[in-house]
Amino acid sequence: MLKLPRLPDRTPVRLTISLDAPLNADLKFYAALYEATYGERESVSDLIPFILRAFLDGDRAFARARKDGLGEGDDPAAPRRRRRKSVGEGDAADSEPTSQEATP
Repeated sequence: MLKLPRLPDRTPVRLTISLDAPLNADLKFYAALYEATYGERESVSDLIPFILRAFLDGDRAFARARKDGLGEGDDPAAPRRRRRKSVGEGDAADSEPTSQEATP
């Protein structure tokens, strides 16, 4: 077995999105700030993949979900449903104190 694992799929995917005016302005400002910081002009479209990568790399919940994996059939985009309580099952705040918890 080689130390270097099989290289991942590097086929670029073209994605078209629509932005609202304030986000577009912020991205243009970011590109200008990037140029002022590094002295190199980069287009917004060239910066977006790196901005997205930095965002995903910095999201702890996302990293934890990737590490733990999703269960079979789980859809991360699906809304989460709260489990219904069974009869007799309640919150600690709803229950009567036990004899050990009761105060005289």
